[in-house]
Formats: sequence, C-alpha cells, structure tokens
Amino acid sequence: MNRRTRKQRLRQPMDPRGWLVRNLQVLLSSLGRLWQRPLGSLMSILVIAIAMALPTGLYVVVDNLQQLSQSWEGAASATLFLVQDATDGDVQSLLVRLKKDPAIGKLQHLDPAQALAEFQQYSGLGEAVAQLQENPLPHVVLVQTADPHISPGDFSKLLDRIRSYPQVEPATADLQWMRRFQAIIHLLQRGAWLLSLLLAMAVVLVIGNTIRLEIQHRQQEIRIIKLVGGSNTFIRRPFLYEGFWYGLLGSTAALLLVALSWLLLREPVNRLSQLYGSGFSLEGMAPFNVLLVVGLGCLLGVAGAWIAVHQQLEQIEPA
Repeated sequence: MNRRTRKQRLRQPMDPRGWLVRNLQVLLSSLGRLWQRPLGSLMSILVIAIAMALPTGLYVVVDNLQQLSQSWEGAASATLFLVQDATDGDVQSLLVRLKKDPAIGKLQHLDPAQALAEFQQYSGLGEAVAQLQENPLPHVVLVQTADPHISPGDFSKLLDRIRSYPQVEPATADLQWMRRFQAIIHLLQRGAWLLSLLLAMAVVLVIGNTIRLEIQHRQQEIRIIKLVGGSNTFIRRPFLYEGFWYGLLGSTAALLLVALSWLLLREPVNRLSQLYGSGFSLEGMAPFNVLLVVGLGCLLGVAGAWIAVHQQLEQIEPA
C-alpha cells in the first residue's frame, strides 16, 4: 500500500457518531498529556490564572464602585434657599411647581425655625447660633432627583431650571465630586479594558509557547504521522484541545483567585460600610460574567494553540 492510498483511507468520511467519539477520545487524551507532566502544566495554568485574574478582579472592583455610587442617598440632591421675604404662599406655590417636575422625586420643606435647629445640630456651632438675636435663615427646600443615576449634565440642567424660579435665591449642589467620581470610574473602566487586552495577548503567548515546546518534543511522532498520510488537521486537533484545556483550567483558577480575594475582603468592606452608616455590601460576579470569563479563557487557549501549531507544522516534514 503506497502513501497516497494510505492518505486516502485516512481521509475517508466518518459518520457523525464516529467523529464525535474520536473527538472525545482526543479531548480526554490531551487532558492526559497535561496530567503526565503535572509540574509544567501547573506552572502554565497558574501563569494564565494570574493573567486573567487581574482584569477580572479590576472589573469586580469597578462594578462595585458603580453600585456604591448608585446606592448613596442624596447623591443627586440640592438645597434651595428661598428669598428672605418669601411668604407661606410663595413657598407653597414653589412646592407645587417642583412636584410637577418629572425630574424631581422627593421634596422636604424646612421653615426658618427648622432650618436653624438643623444647622445648630449639625454645624457644631450650637453655642454661637444660640447667641443670635434673630433667625437669619430663610425657608429651605431639599430636592432629590427621581432618577438616582442622573448624570451631572442633566442635574446641572435641572438646577438651572430651578434657579429660574423667582422664589429661589441660591441653589447649592456639589456637582464637582460627582464628576470626579464618575471620571475615576470611567478611567478604571478604560484601564480594565486595556489591561484585559494586554493580558489576553499574554495568555495567548504563554499557551502558544507551551504548545510550541510540546510540538518540538513530538517532532518525530509528527513526521511519522505525516509519513503514513496524516493530514495537518489530524495532527493539529490534539494540540488545539490541549490549548482548550489550558484556557479552561487557567480561567477556572482565575475565578477561584478572584473568589478567594472577594471572601477575604468582604467582611472588612462590610464593616467599613457599617461605620459610615451605609448598607453597601461587596458583590461578587454574576453567573453570566463567570461563564464569559471561562468562555474567553477557552477561546484564548484555542487561539494560542492554533497559532503555534500553524507555525510549527509548516516546518516539520517527513524525511
């Protein structure tokens, strides 16, 4: 039987059931090859895990910061000081107009006596305020937006609209800290994407280099397979599955590292949140994101293996 005949027999079409059984055999045998060299496989898997855990952990941090910014009470609020000579009728007229505004969700009116009492309680100047002969504070209205996730731009437009009312003198709101905090979150998001891209390339290179060394170690075996008519597809398959296993095990280990970090940080973060009177709790990854990390790990593993096999098989020919 010559080489062409052997090659034709190897390339005969296989029924779907046989194809599935053959791929399962190759899948399990590729896992067995990783098991045969436990130290080298473990080191490669840990490198992949660390590379994937860094952007994954940063994503969890950014996601929790976004939830923290959304959970802060009064994050989108303003204090309205009415004109000094505003009457009760003027105040009620203003409150009616504000309630009709769909962008405003909650209102709280403080008359001058209530405003002075609150200022005396929280300002730390109680003794000095008690010496005043008359109340210098006007009516005060506390405004909170209907949308807790309102953007600083929309909040600024709402304040401009409120300041146009004749009963309102100044309307104060600290928007600068909101803009800075959202800019920090945006910067972290960009950094997470950039870090993910760089470390994804690192994962591909690590897996590709590991597969390249494996191919060089099995050069003689590959030459024999080619000599008896084995195609590049037939030779490539076990290496692709090996890359798949590296990606799967590496991404799973990365998730375990992130989960361990989450467990170690959850209690201190919750304790700090309670000290500030907040109900914020450190959240983990959603199931969809867990599956996404695993899927990306498998994809990167197959991609790195394919690049290495494609480069190496072209250089290995039977003598």
